[in-house]
Amino acid sequence: MPVNLTRRSLLTRAALIGCCGAASPLLTPLSFAAAPWDGRLVVIILRGGMDGLDVVQPWGAPDYHALRAKLGGGPNNGAHDLDGFFSLHPGLAPLIPLWNRGDLGFVHAVATPYRNKRSHFDGQDLLEAGTPSLSGARDGWLNRMLQNAPGAEARTAFAIGQGEMKVLAGPAHVADWSPDATLKISPQAAHLAELVMQDDPAFHAALSEALMLSDGGVGDDATLPGAGGMGTMGNMQMSVPAKTRGKAHIKVASFAARQLRGDTRIASFSITGWDTHNRQQRALKGALTALSDTILTLQRELGADIWQKTAIVAMTEFGRTVRVNGTGGTDHGTGGAMVLAGGAIRGGRVLGDWPGLEESALYQRRDLMPTGDVRAPAAWIMRAMTGLGRQVLEGAVFPGLDMGHDPGITR
Repeated sequence: MPVNLTRRSLLTRAALIGCCGAASPLLTPLSFAAAPWDGRLVVIILRGGMDGLDVVQPWGAPDYHALRAKLGGGPNNGAHDLDGFFSLHPGLAPLIPLWNRGDLGFVHAVATPYRNKRSHFDGQDLLEAGTPSLSGARDGWLNRMLQNAPGAEARTAFAIGQGEMKVLAGPAHVADWSPDATLKISPQAAHLAELVMQDDPAFHAALSEALMLSDGGVGDDATLPGAGGMGTMGNMQMSVPAKTRGKAHIKVASFAARQLRGDTRIASFSITGWDTHNRQQRALKGALTALSDTILTLQRELGADIWQKTAIVAMTEFGRTVRVNGTGGTDHGTGGAMVLAGGAIRGGRVLGDWPGLEESALYQRRDLMPTGDVRAPAAWIMRAMTGLGRQVLEGAVFPGLDMGHDPGITR
């Protein structure tokens, strides 16, 4: 039975390691118990440094147009006026209905504690560690949240995608899935597995889990042999998901939604394409389209009831320079913006303490000055979704964080 798995956790959690001759499970079966809270949290890491000034454009600021003339922002250039001061990049125009119903919001002028070196690697590591520095950081903040949430089980959280999600790394059990993960089993091997496992419910459950997490299925078919496209194993039935097609970010969002409709409460994945050193007008539009598609896919496939319980937090490692460079792009900066969506979000607002764009107000006279810690809005959302106390969030989940006053991000 050829096995092609791109995520090591698929091996350890699906309990199937290319063997159809054994008669007992190789690893402990998964628990499908729900977490002790009902809210859903989706954390999206925007890798590359999203230019918050171009996504949520402060077109009402006196210095904005002179500094950003080459990028053509503001309502006169196709952006959507949000509140008379900020406008939304046209790449997120499909999300305007969410803004109008209060399911979309933003936080401006935020940053991690990372400063000055402007390295993607260090910036992303610190964002996902959620600590004041990288010294001694061994796990991610979402994993620490799970460690401090009694009742969290193996399928409470999913790390989704091809790259490592350090935000969920750590001792708490997390399930993984990649759109490239394939478990290819010929119809003959599948029939043999059916015979082997007909009296072994635990091994049957393990194979079902492996196939559910796989994007491949059985050969060129979508089901195990058996009447009505279902393989009968004793008194149990197992369906094999059909191979999905389309863009990776849509597949990721669709998989996340399917899990969140069940027992899963946390999903995290990343979207790349935010490093806009050159021709930013063109490059940023593509990344924003992917983000918009992702959020709308989650909304559609979660369904109205689960969407109302869901908070989506999109975060990036740092912002970009205020001034446009000679190639029509922007360079690595400091202060940036985060995107919030979902029925649990009290949106229709741009939150944050706006610092201004005068040169004297800029960080090192080149970047948007960060006036807020990007970890604080995430902490307030987690408190609302999970019930964790402020002491746990400031001490264990985000060490060294001062959450400040409650900004009322959630409903």
